[in-house]
Amino acid sequence: MIAVWLLCFTSSLAMAETRDVHTYFFDQHLGDFKAELANAKKAGKQGVMLMFEQEDCPWCARMKSTILNQSEVQDYFKKNFTILMVDIKGGTALVDFQGLETTEKAFSEKNRVRATPVFAFIDLDGKVAYRFTGAAKDVNEFLLLGRYIVDGAYKTQAFNVYKQAVK
Repeated sequence: MIAVWLLCFTSSLAMAETRDVHTYFFDQHLGDFKAELANAKKAGKQGVMLMFEQEDCPWCARMKSTILNQSEVQDYFKKNFTILMVDIKGGTALVDFQGLETTEKAFSEKNRVRATPVFAFIDLDGKVAYRFTGAAKDVNEFLLLGRYIVDGAYKTQAFNVYKQAVK
């Protein structure tokens, strides 16, 4: 019985395709989030997903090396969101969703991001629709988080309630 489980488990791992996070998950941007939101709207996406991170964050590194590098995750999130990174200590200039000039650090402070990672889902009106703090447990939980946003369930129930209902 254990041998069968191990064979199935290792086979599923072998089938999972990993790809470079920076090439296949995150979108390149020039720091104009208002323009990125307009582009997401034109492309028929649900909005923008921001990953607030910082250098030497072990949970950010774990997300990138075990979850965000998975082709299934990349394909689902890229289909539904424009995906941007924000360094919470960064001094890079940017334009926020309201068109105001700021820096990554000031933008992070304005959004009360202190620990990382934080995934903020921005709706097509430029408002934070949902915020997920911390690393997801695994690929399935992160994909479920995406469905939770895309399906609009975040408007009526907490994520933990949604997770229980889907199981």
